[in-house]
Amino acid sequence: MLSIATIQRMGSLCSKQHTLNDANAEDNAQAAEIERRIAQETKAEKHIQKLLLLGAGESGKSTIFKQIKLLFQTGFDEAELRSFTPVVHANVFQTIKVLHDGSKELAQNDADDSKYVISLENKEIGEKLSEIGGRLEYPRLTKDLAEEIETLWRDPAIQETYCHGNALQVPDCAQYFMENLQRLSDINYVPTKEDVLYARVRTTGVVEIQFSPVGENRRSGEVYRLFDVGGQRNERRKWIHLFEGVTAVIFCAAISEYDQTLFEDENKNRMMETKELFDWVLRQPCFQSTSFMLFLNKFDIFEKKVLKVPLNACEWFKDYQPVATGKQEIEHAYEFIKKKFEELYFQSTGPDRVDRVFKIYRTTALDQKLVKKTFKLVDESLRRRNLIEAGLL
Repeated sequence: MLSIATIQRMGSLCSKQHTLNDANAEDNAQAAEIERRIAQETKAEKHIQKLLLLGAGESGKSTIFKQIKLLFQTGFDEAELRSFTPVVHANVFQTIKVLHDGSKELAQNDADDSKYVISLENKEIGEKLSEIGGRLEYPRLTKDLAEEIETLWRDPAIQETYCHGNALQVPDCAQYFMENLQRLSDINYVPTKEDVLYARVRTTGVVEIQFSPVGENRRSGEVYRLFDVGGQRNERRKWIHLFEGVTAVIFCAAISEYDQTLFEDENKNRMMETKELFDWVLRQPCFQSTSFMLFLNKFDIFEKKVLKVPLNACEWFKDYQPVATGKQEIEHAYEFIKKKFEELYFQSTGPDRVDRVFKIYRTTALDQKLVKKTFKLVDESLRRRNLIEAGLL
């Protein structure tokens, strides 16, 4: 016959076992919920197409990225717009310094040096602005500073220097910001969307956005995750870890830069750097079945330049021969560059990679309508390929 103490001990053990069972059941339920969520997220991820935005520095990648944010996301709220104020002001000071210092450089190296000499009344202003432009931190652009910058900008020597800006790393945004100095220096200034698109800030690290070219209704189109990385040489080591699982590479090539040198290496032609980089990306083993969308960018600058600066200024285009004038010549030159990239693509693409999609688009990153139209075409190409792979086409 069991003693009362024994029965109590047995009751205690049963109670503990019941508590343990309850705890285990709760743990199992939590684990099952976690597994369910992971499976759900993994399934959702499969419907997201990964796009990688690559290209050399100054190719217009980041402007394309900002356009996508404006077009297919909520854009920039007022706080984000305000955050670009110091960037815009920095661009103004950096630009006027490049032009001032560039005029001195050209005056030393050009036989007709007098046209690059700043007038006596503007020399002191020039030295002051060059000093400000060389600082690590820039002041806010005031009305007084804007007036001084405007005065120096109008100086014939600075205008002549600007005409030779390709040799001096003068940014593409120079004229736009110089023509808007009074607005940019207003005490209540908030950057516009256009200001943000023109603003130049070097991308460091990796930034990403998720969007759909056809709106929020995911059933009507693909959902994309777009990654933008720095294009300068010292940033490219950060690219490698992003190469896996990429649906398509969007490669930006600034076709207007055929006569310019790199910001980080003034002995290297920008177009030659782009050629070598594109070739290297094409040959990466992880891109064996990855689609390539080549954006021949900065066409707006190219069409003005190519009628003045021979295309064969670049070694890669040394066999180019002009055949016409005006618009016909612009088209002829563009088609020549396009063909060069096509040849490079097929030379770099092995027999086992011929089934990957390759498309070329003429782009101007600052043209919102054109960027929107281009991305709709990119979306159509990638959706078509997905249907083909699924056996539905």
